[in-house]
Amino acid sequence: MLGRLPKFEDENLLVGIETSDDAAIYRITDEIAMIQTVDFFTPIVDDPYMFGQIAAANSLSDVYAMGGVPKVALNIVGFPNCLDPSILGDILAGGADKVKEAGAVLVGGHTIQDDEPKYGLCVSGFVHPKKIFKNYGCKPGDVLILTKQIGNGVVNTAIKAEMASPGAIREAEIVMASLNKKAKEVVDKYEVHACTDITGFGLIGHCAEMAVPSKVTFELHTQGIAYFEDAISYAKMGLVPAGAYKNRQHAGKHVDVGNVAEHYIDLLYDPQTSGGLLLSVPEWEVDAVMDDFIKKNMDTKVSVIGKVLEEEPGGKAIRLV
Repeated sequence: MLGRLPKFEDENLLVGIETSDDAAIYRITDEIAMIQTVDFFTPIVDDPYMFGQIAAANSLSDVYAMGGVPKVALNIVGFPNCLDPSILGDILAGGADKVKEAGAVLVGGHTIQDDEPKYGLCVSGFVHPKKIFKNYGCKPGDVLILTKQIGNGVVNTAIKAEMASPGAIREAEIVMASLNKKAKEVVDKYEVHACTDITGFGLIGHCAEMAVPSKVTFELHTQGIAYFEDAISYAKMGLVPAGAYKNRQHAGKHVDVGNVAEHYIDLLYDPQTSGGLLLSVPEWEVDAVMDDFIKKNMDTKVSVIGKVLEEEPGGKAIRLV
């Protein structure tokens, strides 16, 4: 559908829609560029306040994924007139608290009547034009770091089936509501060749978006990736969301699965909500970066998940081992 849109050209448009990046970036001056993004979705948890936090964290994440700092946010709301307005109040309170935690300001928004609740943010942020993180530019020899565990789609499926443990539920809520602010602050002083945040396309889908335009091969170390508590067990039980299968249909052509077990493959395709940052950094920086993540006292599990190799002629962009 995007192919039908007219192409917009402006010398100050530094990042547009052409590279499937996380947000648009427009240069204001030689030292300031504006990041613009929008995201919203339907509830994935029952608690309205927690839903507001998760949706806001997810919306703010795109700014961090571009190397920027969120500054201004607007609410985007769809809400049924048959529900108690206090529910909407709780959703908005959760979002507002997360915007405040990010150091940004919430300045209003827009609400429409809808058949089911929807909530998110339109966010503007700032970044130096020479310090932008893009989702391509990975170099052979780089190491891949993921700043949140994966598998929350599988856990949420288990929650809907009333089969999730209290520990898995609590972990999912904490991680999904966690900002990528700390992760971005850690890597600010390091060389980052490419970055994206892991959301609806799953880990493999977003890896493909990085590896293919970078003309490299990603080798993912399946058992070195951090997963949510009980997510492996739930995947073995077949508690896999439909979105994972759609992601496999979309990105599977880029993947050599090798001898990796099916439940791990399901988790790698699992659509994530408010996932972590996937970073491609030089190998010589990895130890220092990981040490800084430990010192930062992260609320999430940070893992080294693989490495970047030379592109294999006729080969797949992603290899699972």
